[in-house]
Amino acid sequence: MNDDLVERLKTNPRYQRLVHKRSRLGWILTLVMLVVYYGYVLLIAFDKDLMAKKVGDGVTTWGMPIGLFVIVFTVVITGLYVRHANNTYDELTEQIKREVA
Repeated sequence: MNDDLVERLKTNPRYQRLVHKRSRLGWILTLVMLVVYYGYVLLIAFDKDLMAKKVGDGVTTWGMPIGLFVIVFTVVITGLYVRHANNTYDELTEQIKREVA
């Protein structure tokens, strides 16, 4: 890539907006995931009674569905990010390519 193309890309307002939006969403989702994951770890560490309490009359404890929630939540927010990226960022990237090239 030549320096002129790189400079035009960096100064393009759409590119700057893309970088800002993508970074902001990435940090927000990272923070949310860290809260969920470390919240689960903290529950394991500090509220063993809740995690060991049985769900109904069966043998399943609350730790299992809460742990499953953490896994499903990870898949869901990943899917939401991919969907958002495909609908928003890809279109903006194509506009930037047309303008800069």
